Amino acid sequence: MKLAFLINNYYPYGGMEKNFLRIVKACLTEGFDLHIFTMSWQGEKPEGATLTLVPFTGWSNHGRARSFVNNFHRQFAPSAFDLVVGFNRMPGLDLYYNADVCYVLDVAKRRGLLSRLTPRYRAYCQFERAVFGRDSKTHIMYLSGVEKKNYIKVYGTPEERFHYLPPGIDKERIIAANTAQNRRQVRFEFGVSDDDFMLLMIGSDFRRKGVARALVALAGLDEEQRCHSQLFIIGQGKARKYVRLAGKLGVTEQVHFLGGRQDVPRFLAAADLLLHPAVSENTGNVILEAMVAGCAVLASGTCGYGFHVEKAEAGLVLAEPFRQEEMNEQLQAMLDTERLRIYGNNGASYVDRVDLYSRPEAAVALITALVAQKKAGV
Repeated sequence: MKLAFLINNYYPYGGMEKNFLRIVKACLTEGFDLHIFTMSWQGEKPEGATLTLVPFTGWSNHGRARSFVNNFHRQFAPSAFDLVVGFNRMPGLDLYYNADVCYVLDVAKRRGLLSRLTPRYRAYCQFERAVFGRDSKTHIMYLSGVEKKNYIKVYGTPEERFHYLPPGIDKERIIAANTAQNRRQVRFEFGVSDDDFMLLMIGSDFRRKGVARALVALAGLDEEQRCHSQLFIIGQGKARKYVRLAGKLGVTEQVHFLGGRQDVPRFLAAADLLLHPAVSENTGNVILEAMVAGCAVLASGTCGYGFHVEKAEAGLVLAEPFRQEEMNEQLQAMLDTERLRIYGNNGASYVDRVDLYSRPEAAVALITALVAQKKAGV
């Protein structure tokens, strides 16, 4: 079975990218002839896959994305593959891994009318319609029931083109790092005492992940709690304006930007509370990773996986539309050692009862089935 996997750019710190790599490895384990096409690649290269950097032009993100997919179709004969699988929205896909919120609805919710007149908006709408349009033939691996309903509402996408994938949390990696020794070491390394609360944020794209919301909530704590709280932010992103915001809010000493890291499970072992007040978030794998580690969670209601927090009673999910005052109040209330312990224990118990782990296997099964259908002319 010969497969083409398309991803605009790969770097090892994003949730979608981690899932991409796990699905790649699962396909290679099955013996598939896997070819990856991308504009750029950082980090581990999967042994056994053929990696091709596709040439591109353009100054804007949407211009480069258009150039990338056009050059792939022009230079690499998509018909030579049994299935073309995309991890970003683009035309010409047999199967799409949907890690994104609906672009049309997201822009309508968060931006003004003028933003809908830009070349960027037109390009991304075209990419989205190429996947979800009623007449498209692209099948969709979906992760969030909420977003599935949004796409059907906007595009009238037929139900039968959607295929649910369960979460794909790497439980063993998190559990292996979830030791008392790691907790002590990380907290000692960064000067977090046993009496302090270690707050954690994980994810690139600081604006979308709600870093500003977290900084304001931290600054809103009463003086005693604020002095005993440290916020660590892991992920690739432009931190400068958030560093300035922390300074304006008077919490510079409590905020630490650590960049992208490969040892995230060690920080989950050390943290008391995961903050994920995302502005938009299709799922939020890090929410489930925190629950596996027994770490309490405070998330925004836009997170697709927030319902797991509520079902497990592993923390709190903020109401939508988001109100900063509510987050400030809930963070203040959650910073209680016994309450955090109960939330953490509830989450750790829940993840042993629910399938949060089989996404790569489910993706392989779906790919196999679609290839068989395609060969049969179904």
